[in-house]
Amino acid sequence: MELTPAIKDYVLSKETNLGRMFSKIEMTGAEVNVSFEVAKNTNHHKSGSVFHADCLVNIKGEEFYGSADEEDLYQAIDKVKENLFREISKNKDRRQTLFKRGAMSVKKMLKGLSKRNPFTSKY
Repeated sequence: MELTPAIKDYVLSKETNLGRMFSKIEMTGAEVNVSFEVAKNTNHHKSGSVFHADCLVNIKGEEFYGSADEEDLYQAIDKVKENLFREISKNKDRRQTLFKRGAMSVKKMLKGLSKRNPFTSKY
């Protein structure tokens, strides 16, 4: 499949939308690598899931992957962007939740409300 300027611009615009999220990460000094691949599954199919889009994002050693097969190339690119956005934000929420749970456990221990040591998980 030939990469036209229109397809390239569309992929870059979607990557730029994700880039807003990455800019905050890059401010901390972390490196973000994005590799995007767009392809046509087969040449002999005329309908169905003909177009395929892949994207691999590497942030601080953590890898996030999204892929989609769609009838329209632009729909496949949009779906990949949505999947990656959801996966990256879910990971961020998970880290924040674990941090909050740990902080609450330490706070309870310091107040004397809990005898459980959050560092060793022993009572």
